[in-house]
Amino acid sequence: MLLADDQTLVRTGFRMILGADGIDVVAEATNGTEAVEAVRRTRPDVVLMDIRMPEMDGLEATRRILTGAPAANAPRVIILTTFDLDRYVYAALSAGASGFLLKDVTPEQLTAAVRTVRTGDALLAPAITRRLVQRFTQRGSDTATLHRDLASLTPRELEVLGLLARGLSNAELATRLYLAEATVKTHVARILAKLGLRDRVQAVIAAYETGLVSAGAPETAQQPTEQP
Repeated sequence: MLLADDQTLVRTGFRMILGADGIDVVAEATNGTEAVEAVRRTRPDVVLMDIRMPEMDGLEATRRILTGAPAANAPRVIILTTFDLDRYVYAALSAGASGFLLKDVTPEQLTAAVRTVRTGDALLAPAITRRLVQRFTQRGSDTATLHRDLASLTPRELEVLGLLARGLSNAELATRLYLAEATVKTHVARILAKLGLRDRVQAVIAAYETGLVSAGAPETAQQPTEQP
């Protein structure tokens, strides 16, 4: 994985924590420009990206790393910041990040987060993502709208996507649709593949920004995001 943070002590501390848990750090970067170059050079599977860095911030670096990159080959980006603000979370997710952590994260939470996104899972609960999407779509976010062709999805997949966007876990989806949980996971995986999405977080955003689900849809559950 790659560490991008302008503070040497932060990078050193995280490298030690990750290394102690068997997670190799292949490169480090002190700003967004270096991060973009290092990703192209080393092709890490996960990038831990600070938001506030000189020359190029972490959000812009994330956009450049992930824009146009095939979903299957792109690194998973975890945004790291000291600021627990919705606008940063939404901007990070819209840029393609798979997760969001505060810098006061515990060592156990840090390593668990890296392993979570490595598997293709997302770090935020769907309900949290939904709240952010609702807030910014209602206010008129200046983030470019995602144009997804949902015509490639079957009626069942559209149904699964709509429920997923409302915050249902795989287990709840299985109960609601009278399906085996393994079948639900297969549907979710196919939805991500057809729409070229990296994880469930992007699927939730796409469901709202294409109008499949409207902002203000009732909350059904607040379960952690699960691996498709």
